[in-house]
Amino acid sequence: MSVNLLGGMVAPVPAATDPLSLGTMTSPDQSSGGFTDVMKGAINQVASVQDSATQQVSNLIQGGNADMSKVMISVEKADVAFQLMMQVRNKIVSAYQDIEKMQF
Repeated sequence: MSVNLLGGMVAPVPAATDPLSLGTMTSPDQSSGGFTDVMKGAINQVASVQDSATQQVSNLIQGGNADMSKVMISVEKADVAFQLMMQVRNKIVSAYQDIEKMQF
């Protein structure tokens, strides 16, 4: 997959294995629903990361054989994912408000 940058240059986009990266999302021309499906997918990914972190924390609290460092990394991933989702939401709301102010 490649992205057309300014000046017509084409740069490859690396394939991503992390569920939080943009590489795992489909482009609008590949999905049937477009923007709505992409947003639902991203929200579901964030929820999945948060559920995983919650499960690992509860396992640690109940005395399971969980590694503290892995639990902390999982909690931080969930926090970063949530913060990213909130920033995207803020940008979408801001763009909507800008469009709403336009006069046609």
